[in-house]
Amino acid sequence: MPTQRLRGVIFSVAIALILGGCSRRESRSAVAETHFPSDESVAFELEPVQGGDGSQQWIGTYASQGKVARFRMDFGPLESPPGKTAAESKIKFGEGTLIPEPASDSSVLLADLQKALHAKTRPRPAEKRTSVPFTYAKIGENLSQASGGGFSETPPGNWTALKLIFGSEDKEGEVFLNINSNIKKGQFSMKDTDYGDRVLAELAKVL
Repeated sequence: MPTQRLRGVIFSVAIALILGGCSRRESRSAVAETHFPSDESVAFELEPVQGGDGSQQWIGTYASQGKVARFRMDFGPLESPPGKTAAESKIKFGEGTLIPEPASDSSVLLADLQKALHAKTRPRPAEKRTSVPFTYAKIGENLSQASGGGFSETPPGNWTALKLIFGSEDKEGEVFLNINSNIKKGQFSMKDTDYGDRVLAELAKVL
Protein backbone atom coordinates (compact mmCIF):
# COMPACT_ATOMS: atom_id res chain seq x y z
CA MET A 1 0.00 0.00 0.00
CA PRO A 2 1.48 3.41 -0.91
CA THR A 3 2.71 5.41 2.09
CA GLN A 4 0.37 8.36 1.48
CA ARG A 5 -2.68 6.11 1.22
CA LEU A 6 -1.66 4.15 4.34
CA ARG A 7 -1.39 7.36 6.37
CA GLY A 8 -4.82 8.42 5.15
CA VAL A 9 -6.38 5.09 6.06
CA ILE A 10 -4.73 5.07 9.50
CA PHE A 11 -5.99 8.59 10.19
CA SER A 12 -9.57 7.83 9.12
CA VAL A 13 -9.71 4.61 11.12
CA ALA A 14 -8.22 6.33 14.18
CA ILE A 15 -10.90 9.01 14.02
CA ALA A 16 -13.59 6.33 13.68
CA LEU A 17 -12.26 4.60 16.78
CA ILE A 18 -12.18 7.82 18.78
CA LEU A 19 -15.57 9.18 17.72
CA GLY A 20 -17.50 6.07 16.75
CA GLY A 21 -18.38 2.62 17.83
CA CYS A 22 -16.77 2.23 21.25
CA SER A 23 -18.50 4.98 23.20
CA ARG A 24 -21.06 3.19 25.33
CA ARG A 25 -20.19 2.34 28.96
CA GLU A 26 -22.94 0.13 30.31
CA SER A 27 -21.61 -3.06 31.89
CA ARG A 28 -18.44 -5.12 31.81
CA SER A 29 -20.33 -8.42 31.76
CA ALA A 30 -20.78 -10.40 28.55
CA VAL A 31 -24.12 -10.29 26.76
CA ALA A 32 -26.17 -12.93 24.98
CA GLU A 33 -25.17 -12.91 21.31
CA THR A 34 -27.71 -11.70 18.81
CA HIS A 35 -28.00 -9.66 15.63
CA PHE A 36 -30.02 -6.49 15.25
CA PRO A 37 -30.93 -5.45 11.69
CA SER A 38 -30.65 -1.84 10.58
CA ASP A 39 -31.58 0.15 7.48
CA GLU A 40 -27.92 0.81 6.66
CA SER A 41 -26.67 -2.78 6.78
CA VAL A 42 -27.29 -6.16 5.14
CA ALA A 43 -26.70 -9.31 7.20
CA PHE A 44 -25.80 -12.75 5.87
CA GLU A 45 -24.88 -16.22 7.13
CA LEU A 46 -21.23 -17.21 7.55
CA GLU A 47 -19.46 -20.56 7.37
CA PRO A 48 -15.70 -20.89 8.04
CA VAL A 49 -13.48 -22.51 5.41
CA GLN A 50 -10.07 -23.97 6.09
CA GLY A 51 -7.47 -21.49 4.83
CA GLY A 52 -3.73 -21.81 4.31
CA ASP A 53 -0.68 -19.60 4.76
CA GLY A 54 -2.19 -17.80 7.74
CA SER A 55 -5.31 -16.72 5.85
CA GLN A 56 -8.88 -16.96 7.10
CA GLN A 57 -11.71 -17.82 4.72
CA TRP A 58 -15.47 -17.58 4.98
CA ILE A 59 -18.41 -18.49 2.76
CA GLY A 60 -21.16 -15.88 2.92
CA THR A 61 -24.76 -16.86 2.08
CA TYR A 62 -27.70 -14.52 1.65
CA ALA A 63 -31.14 -16.08 1.08
CA SER A 64 -34.16 -13.89 0.41
CA GLN A 65 -37.27 -14.02 -1.79
CA GLY A 66 -36.32 -17.44 -3.09
CA LYS A 67 -32.88 -16.28 -4.30
CA VAL A 68 -29.60 -17.47 -2.78
CA ALA A 69 -26.36 -15.51 -3.19
CA ARG A 70 -23.06 -17.10 -2.18
CA PHE A 71 -19.53 -15.64 -2.09
CA ARG A 72 -16.17 -16.36 -0.49
CA MET A 73 -14.04 -13.98 1.56
CA ASP A 74 -10.30 -14.63 1.98
CA PHE A 75 -8.47 -12.55 4.61
CA GLY A 76 -4.68 -12.56 4.64
CA PRO A 77 -2.57 -12.14 7.80
CA LEU A 78 -2.84 -8.85 9.70
CA GLU A 79 0.13 -6.54 10.20
CA SER A 80 0.65 -3.66 12.59
CA PRO A 81 2.19 -0.59 10.90
CA PRO A 82 4.04 1.89 13.11
CA GLY A 83 1.62 4.45 14.58
CA LYS A 84 2.17 7.85 16.14
CA THR A 85 -0.71 7.69 18.62
CA ALA A 86 -2.18 5.14 21.00
CA ALA A 87 -5.24 4.75 18.77
CA GLU A 88 -3.13 4.18 15.66
CA SER A 89 -1.00 1.53 17.32
CA LYS A 90 -4.10 -0.66 17.79
CA ILE A 91 -4.97 -0.68 14.09
CA LYS A 92 -3.93 -3.70 12.01
CA PHE A 93 -4.08 -4.06 8.24
CA GLY A 94 -4.18 -6.94 5.79
CA GLU A 95 -4.93 -7.83 2.20
CA GLY A 96 -7.95 -9.88 1.18
CA THR A 97 -9.97 -11.12 -1.77
CA LEU A 98 -13.64 -11.57 -2.55
CA ILE A 99 -14.13 -14.71 -4.62
CA PRO A 100 -17.27 -15.75 -6.54
CA GLU A 101 -19.04 -19.01 -5.75
CA PRO A 102 -20.91 -21.11 -8.36
CA ALA A 103 -24.71 -21.22 -8.56
CA SER A 104 -25.14 -17.82 -6.92
CA ASP A 105 -28.12 -15.56 -7.66
CA SER A 106 -27.32 -12.11 -6.30
CA SER A 107 -30.25 -10.15 -7.75
CA VAL A 108 -32.01 -9.65 -4.40
CA LEU A 109 -28.78 -9.14 -2.46
CA LEU A 110 -27.62 -6.38 -4.81
CA ALA A 111 -31.00 -4.66 -4.52
CA ASP A 112 -30.83 -4.77 -0.72
CA LEU A 113 -27.21 -3.57 -0.71
CA GLN A 114 -28.14 -0.65 -2.95
CA LYS A 115 -30.61 0.55 -0.33
CA ALA A 116 -28.31 -0.03 2.64
CA LEU A 117 -25.27 1.62 1.05
CA HIS A 118 -27.31 4.51 -0.42
CA ALA A 119 -26.04 3.73 -3.92
CA LYS A 120 -27.76 5.66 -6.69
CA THR A 121 -27.54 2.93 -9.32
CA ARG A 122 -27.51 -0.85 -9.17
CA PRO A 123 -25.09 -2.60 -11.53
CA ARG A 124 -26.10 -5.88 -13.08
CA PRO A 125 -24.34 -9.02 -11.83
CA ALA A 126 -21.28 -9.68 -13.98
CA GLU A 127 -21.76 -12.25 -16.76
CA LYS A 128 -18.30 -13.54 -15.93
CA ARG A 129 -17.57 -13.14 -12.24
CA THR A 130 -14.04 -12.34 -11.14
CA SER A 131 -12.22 -12.08 -7.82
CA VAL A 132 -11.85 -8.62 -6.29
CA PRO A 133 -8.90 -7.63 -4.06
CA PHE A 134 -9.22 -5.29 -1.10
CA THR A 135 -7.26 -3.91 1.82
CA TYR A 136 -8.84 -4.34 5.21
CA ALA A 137 -8.36 -2.79 8.63
CA LYS A 138 -9.42 -4.35 11.92
CA ILE A 139 -11.00 -1.49 13.84
CA GLY A 140 -12.52 -3.37 16.76
CA GLU A 141 -12.94 -6.82 18.33
CA ASN A 142 -14.80 -8.45 21.20
CA LEU A 143 -17.65 -6.04 20.54
CA SER A 144 -21.35 -6.33 21.34
CA GLN A 145 -24.14 -5.01 19.16
CA ALA A 146 -26.70 -2.56 20.50
CA SER A 147 -30.38 -2.66 19.57
CA GLY A 148 -29.87 0.33 17.27
CA GLY A 149 -27.29 -1.56 15.23
CA GLY A 150 -24.11 0.09 16.57
CA PHE A 151 -21.22 -1.69 18.28
CA SER A 152 -19.53 -1.20 21.62
CA GLU A 153 -16.68 -2.62 23.72
CA THR A 154 -18.91 -2.72 26.80
CA PRO A 155 -20.41 -5.12 27.44
CA PRO A 156 -17.99 -7.40 25.56
CA GLY A 157 -19.20 -9.67 22.78
CA ASN A 158 -17.97 -11.70 19.82
CA TRP A 159 -18.31 -9.18 16.99
CA THR A 160 -15.23 -8.08 15.04
CA ALA A 161 -15.44 -4.81 13.08
CA LEU A 162 -13.50 -4.49 9.83
CA LYS A 163 -13.25 -1.83 7.16
CA LEU A 164 -12.83 -3.01 3.56
CA ILE A 165 -11.11 -0.66 1.11
CA PHE A 166 -11.56 -1.23 -2.63
CA GLY A 167 -9.66 0.47 -5.45
CA SER A 168 -7.03 3.15 -4.94
CA GLU A 169 -6.53 6.90 -4.78
CA ASP A 170 -9.50 8.91 -6.13
CA LYS A 171 -11.42 5.73 -7.09
CA GLU A 172 -11.41 4.32 -3.58
CA GLY A 173 -14.52 2.85 -1.98
CA GLU A 174 -14.97 1.77 1.64
CA VAL A 175 -17.52 -0.34 3.49
CA PHE A 176 -17.76 -1.76 7.01
CA LEU A 177 -17.86 -5.54 7.43
CA ASN A 178 -18.86 -6.88 10.84
CA ILE A 179 -18.29 -10.57 11.63
CA ASN A 180 -19.47 -12.75 14.50
CA SER A 181 -18.03 -16.27 14.34
CA ASN A 182 -20.00 -17.31 17.44
CA ILE A 183 -23.42 -16.95 15.81
CA LYS A 184 -22.02 -17.26 12.25
CA LYS A 185 -23.29 -13.90 11.11
CA GLY A 186 -21.77 -11.17 8.99
CA GLN A 187 -23.03 -7.84 7.75
CA PHE A 188 -22.04 -5.17 5.29
CA SER A 189 -22.69 -1.68 6.67
CA MET A 190 -22.50 1.75 5.06
CA LYS A 191 -19.27 3.66 5.67
CA ASP A 192 -20.18 6.81 3.74
CA THR A 193 -22.92 7.59 1.21
CA ASP A 194 -20.26 8.86 -1.21
CA TYR A 195 -18.84 5.34 -1.45
CA GLY A 196 -22.14 3.58 -2.20
CA ASP A 197 -21.88 3.29 -5.98
CA ARG A 198 -18.17 2.41 -5.96
CA VAL A 199 -18.54 -0.32 -3.37
CA LEU A 200 -21.64 -1.80 -5.00
CA ALA A 201 -19.90 -1.91 -8.39
CA GLU A 202 -17.01 -3.88 -6.87
CA LEU A 203 -19.29 -6.29 -5.05
CA ALA A 204 -21.32 -6.90 -8.22
CA LYS A 205 -18.19 -8.32 -9.89
CA VAL A 206 -18.25 -11.19 -7.39
CA LEU A 207 -21.81 -11.66 -6.19
